[in-house]
Amino acid sequence: MKGVILAGGLGTRLFPLTKITNKHLLPVYDQPMIYYPIRTLVNAGIDDIMIVTGGRKSGDFLSLLGNGKDFGLKHLNYTYQEGEGGIAEALGLCAHWAQGDSVAVVLGDNLIERNIIDPVAAFREQGQGAKILLKEVHDPQRFGVARLEGDKVIEIIEKPKVPPSNLAVIGIYMYDDRVWNIIEDLEPSDRGELEITDVNNWYIKDGTMTYGVLDGWWTDAGTFESLFSASKLVAEGGANHVD
Repeated sequence: MKGVILAGGLGTRLFPLTKITNKHLLPVYDQPMIYYPIRTLVNAGIDDIMIVTGGRKSGDFLSLLGNGKDFGLKHLNYTYQEGEGGIAEALGLCAHWAQGDSVAVVLGDNLIERNIIDPVAAFREQGQGAKILLKEVHDPQRFGVARLEGDKVIEIIEKPKVPPSNLAVIGIYMYDDRVWNIIEDLEPSDRGELEITDVNNWYIKDGTMTYGVLDGWWTDAGTFESLFSASKLVAEGGANHVD
């Protein structure tokens, strides 16, 4: 399994901090934001990783990370997303590199308290399809929300006014190698982007989507409020625990 970290976009919700740097290079407590998703993958035993960058300061990722030796890696891969074409478009840029392999995808502004060792192992055993991770939140209307029926996800609704549950789809996804053809066939949404929710709903209709509920806290860091909250969580208890 290969790993992809999506760290493109313009970070407009964090302007003016992002006027001079990529959002994912901003500090979360005592480390750059991008360190946390890298550790999420490495802790799960995934050491072949592609980072999708974007914006004016994308070269700074190479200056900061090099080949990833600070994380015990021998090599890191990089690719560039022009503009903001959506999460699925960013993932599609990795098709030439990951074709034929399954992939674990982490959004670059997502931080977790613990790890994804067990979900990754379960997906490897699953062998086909996709897996998403869910987390109970107090404001599900801000996220993609899973509608469950028994032990199955039957739909993901993006930012629903009346959420069918309080289980948000967090920014960690696992896909088999069909994902590249699925992305290729996607149509842009009303906002002109290729949506990862459409990818997930394809697997749901295919009957091969599974889910897990994440242990420990989870947060994104894409707004001033969530960036502050993420720093506070890390300062109080750390992140990416392996236990």
